[in-house]
Amino acid sequence: MIRSVSRHTATAIAALCLASPALAQKPVGNQNIPSILFWTQKQQLERYPNIESVYEVATIKKGDKVRELPLAATQIDPQVKVGSKTSTLDAFMTDNRVTGLIAIKDGRVVLEKYALGRKPTDRWTSFSVAKSVTATLIGAAVKDGYISSIYDPITKYIPELEGSVYDGISLRRVMTMTTGVKWNEDYANPKSDVSQAGFAPWKGGVNPLVSYMSKLKREAAPGTKWVYKTGETDLAGIALGNALAGKGLAKYASEKLWAPYGMEQDAIWMVDKAGHERGGCCMSMTLRDYARIGLFMLGGGEIDGKKILPEGWVDDATANHVPAKQAAEGAAYGYFWWPMPEGYRAAGIFGQGIFVYPEENLVIAVNSALVKATDRAQSQKSQAMIAAVRAAANGE
Repeated sequence: MIRSVSRHTATAIAALCLASPALAQKPVGNQNIPSILFWTQKQQLERYPNIESVYEVATIKKGDKVRELPLAATQIDPQVKVGSKTSTLDAFMTDNRVTGLIAIKDGRVVLEKYALGRKPTDRWTSFSVAKSVTATLIGAAVKDGYISSIYDPITKYIPELEGSVYDGISLRRVMTMTTGVKWNEDYANPKSDVSQAGFAPWKGGVNPLVSYMSKLKREAAPGTKWVYKTGETDLAGIALGNALAGKGLAKYASEKLWAPYGMEQDAIWMVDKAGHERGGCCMSMTLRDYARIGLFMLGGGEIDGKKILPEGWVDDATANHVPAKQAAEGAAYGYFWWPMPEGYRAAGIFGQGIFVYPEENLVIAVNSALVKATDRAQSQKSQAMIAAVRAAANGE
């Protein structure tokens, strides 16, 4: 868990929280759906578990077996202290709109709680947690030979970017957001890139996002500056989809992770206006399946002794790859995973997360419907909850 928030980290979190929904998804039918950022609290609780009723999705099919998550003999039930106030975990979850929380220590569930009407069988939308899954699938595609190397130029997989600022930029640079491409992530500004990219018009049969990204300019030499860019996470997803030669990200996720690992329920993945699964956002799955993703990573990307990811991929994907100056100031980012001093996490707006602590053999997953996409006080409360669960799981 991150115990202090630097200026760069706070900026990164703000960018993360504003980014995910901006690249317009495809509504079901002719519905006029307001931005997912501005759903009411009632709409959040109704729609987050049923996102397929609002937006077009692809299905990630589970397999015939389910990987059991046995209960530990002793369950934990920590209290959460924020400032001078101490709450029971149940009260904290209700008061702070946390709908699901699970902790798995040494392969056994030591805590599993739900609130606000959420059921264990309910899926929940991930927002940017999906980015971390996309990066993991890229690793699998390297292992399978669909992608020869993450050092390949991204134009190899998205030739429509040839002649643009992305000429000569590797897929790895895109995955670490160190391309040096100029990008404005201010969602509140209707003229920002993150706002405009979602409304780019169709032209010549090219994915609108690709068309938009091909017109961007450079602000720094590649590898010298890290800037959070939602557009690049979706580019990575498009590159992966093209490399898979029409197989589709949802089908590949089923083949490489959902079916063989034993996820308990089909997941769904929101598609963009071109019908492609969004590399940067919006998978929906049960809370236990969020935790299973963490366990898969904790196990080094192996399933029943079979390596799904290249040798060393998990360590590399969760290491800090931001330039040294920014790293010294507190910024940290891997391959769409967020490094922490004690491990790493996947994170999404409104309080979604997977926290992995390798040395402690501990995974914590959380789903929420927080009032704001991001907020410092809200974040401090969430951090206090995770810290309390972590300490209790470790017997502290």
